[in-house]
Amino acid sequence: MGGVGEAPMEITWFGHANFRLKAADATLFIDPFFVGNPSAPADYRDIDECNLILVTHDHHDHIGQTLELAIKHDAEVVAMFDIIRDLIELGLPEHLGVGMNIGGTVTRLGLDIKMVQAMHSSVHGMPAGFIITDPKGLCVYNSGDTGLFGDMELFGKFHDIDVAMLPIGGRFTMDARQAAYACSLLQCKKIIPQHWGTWGILDQNTKALAEQLALVAPGTELLELAVGKPVTL
Repeated sequence: MGGVGEAPMEITWFGHANFRLKAADATLFIDPFFVGNPSAPADYRDIDECNLILVTHDHHDHIGQTLELAIKHDAEVVAMFDIIRDLIELGLPEHLGVGMNIGGTVTRLGLDIKMVQAMHSSVHGMPAGFIITDPKGLCVYNSGDTGLFGDMELFGKFHDIDVAMLPIGGRFTMDARQAAYACSLLQCKKIIPQHWGTWGILDQNTKALAEQLALVAPGTELLELAVGKPVTL
């Protein structure tokens, strides 16, 4: 394996909106929802490596086991400032909290992490997405829970997005048609669908997404991850 910046990025989906990324020096979790997640293939207590956690918003199916994993692994948590303050009150060591806000960028473990807006709700602060760029320039956008909004086009103008992780479940987020249109705005090379199939009120497959991509974003490849199976970019 090569040095920092030469290794590929590995992405594992733990169901719903729970992802692990391994890139540069980071083993990073995004929205680590394990307890109550019927799709999760592992117990959070069995996670043996984690040094960074990103939280898009603090609904229970996203903030999940952030606090437990951060304390166990001494992992920094990057989230909206208000969410960090709430986590500190709940027991997160203050030195592990990395508060930020929309438009800001922090660099952690070789990754540039920009916080961008999302159209959703949150108990504390505002919902957000993250645009993550590794030392090679590989760029991943995780939208968090969101509806479709036109300013996604600006993300594609400011960033060369290789992979967009977008919700397709409907009801609480974009559906497949809107996610496909988001890809046309983002000009992303691949889409990893998330926030689908977890419960019966969400869309149960990605067939509609594939059909809509062919219509409005034929240049975007559908990358459907199997739960618990790492994919290398």
